[in-house]
Amino acid sequence: MDNNDLLHTEKILADRKTFFLDLKENARGKVVKITEDVSGNRDTIMVPAEILGDFIAALSDIKATADGE
Repeated sequence: MDNNDLLHTEKILADRKTFFLDLKENARGKVVKITEDVSGNRDTIMVPAEILGDFIAALSDIKATADGE
């Protein structure tokens, strides 16, 4: 995938980390590329767009637990 496939991007700063969330599209469909940058070292995961609802719901459950709800 190159940047021509980029549909939307978000950037989150957290201490010494930067997170990039990029919605991209290719011949196989849409995917969210999540990249963590820590002092130039990058790790990336790809989340298929069709499971974003499940992914966000799981993160919401984790946040509720972390918040003590």
